[in-house]
Amino acid sequence: MTDPFVPWSPPQEPEFGLSGPLAGLRLAVKDLFDVAGMPTGAGNPRWLETHGTADADAEAVALLREAGAGLVGKTITDELAWSLNGTNAHYGTPENPAAPGRVPGGSSSGSASAVALGLADIGLGTDTGGSIRVPASYCGLFGLRPSHGRVPLGGAVPLAASFDTAGVFARDALTLRKAAEVLLGSSRRPGPVTRVLAPRDVWDTVRPETRAALMPAVERLGVSVDRTPLFEDIAELDRARLTYVTLQGFEAWQAHGEWIEAASPEFGPGIAARVAAAAELTEEDRDRAARHRERIAGLLEERLGGGAALALPAAPGPAPALDPQTDRGSLRGDDDRAAVVRLTCLAVLSRAPAVALPVGDVAGLPVGLQLVAAPGDDEALLASAAAVTPADRGRVRRRGR
Repeated sequence: MTDPFVPWSPPQEPEFGLSGPLAGLRLAVKDLFDVAGMPTGAGNPRWLETHGTADADAEAVALLREAGAGLVGKTITDELAWSLNGTNAHYGTPENPAAPGRVPGGSSSGSASAVALGLADIGLGTDTGGSIRVPASYCGLFGLRPSHGRVPLGGAVPLAASFDTAGVFARDALTLRKAAEVLLGSSRRPGPVTRVLAPRDVWDTVRPETRAALMPAVERLGVSVDRTPLFEDIAELDRARLTYVTLQGFEAWQAHGEWIEAASPEFGPGIAARVAAAAELTEEDRDRAARHRERIAGLLEERLGGGAALALPAAPGPAPALDPQTDRGSLRGDDDRAAVVRLTCLAVLSRAPAVALPVGDVAGLPVGLQLVAAPGDDEALLASAAAVTPADRGRVRRRGR
């Protein structure tokens, strides 16, 4: 395992703003966002070679720094942010102190690792298909994926534009809320979460030990819990996953296909396979998936009305073990990735906000609870985060420099 920071942005002494809600808090930035005076590598050496130094901070970085946060460095990301494992074939796997010898989760792996190690207080990342929620679950952190479109993405390398969001990690609910409010901008008065949907059909797809670890936190929300199945046929959950995979692949190729063909970058095995599959997708594939996406979004809109929140595991179980021979997760097959995406894709397809909460353990390893609200109800999730999480949660190991 390796340091969470990219080689061209070693940790630095932060320059804090003199005032602002984030004054005195250290910021680690995923190497998908521009930082003035630094290159942006997007997890791939060829990208680094073919792109220049940034002239200005990305909009999300600027918001956090203007609010007083001090930059400590840029962090490793999975290539083009197109993975959920947290490994990088070129730069290594950032350390997961909450689960030693296991992956940190991706693609915002370095930002999660830096916060979990105590090297930063706020980690800026992106979540296209789970890239904040999964690392938060694996590393025992709080993580917010905002509603699609609420946080500006100018100056960030895209993956799939209709899914991409910029969000944050923190070790405690208060810091998460402060950082999120800066990114979200004009605050909306949160309505209370009045009931929780914990659909039996979706929960039954995860491991029994994960259900046992997380369900007590659902009860701690202090509102009624509805276990009614989400779908008439649970196979619809995998159809939702396939819809997400199709749209993500099509949009990723539209964003990067021309560069890939011109620059001939070398990708790690999992990402190389996804790139190859994306190149074969057609507009007909995209249109068919887009129609199904709207049906899923309509279902979630109907179920999440009136202050309801959807409660799901943020990942099927603890972080997969790292293979010391390959520096990759030992659970890396298609079935394992599919199990994760089934849990993360519902918020994505419905453009909804989701928060990951460090509330459970399986064999001493963290597992997170995911709460999903209606689009625009980000503040309600932030308010719920503190209510459901015991004040003494914390599994980070601080490492000084």
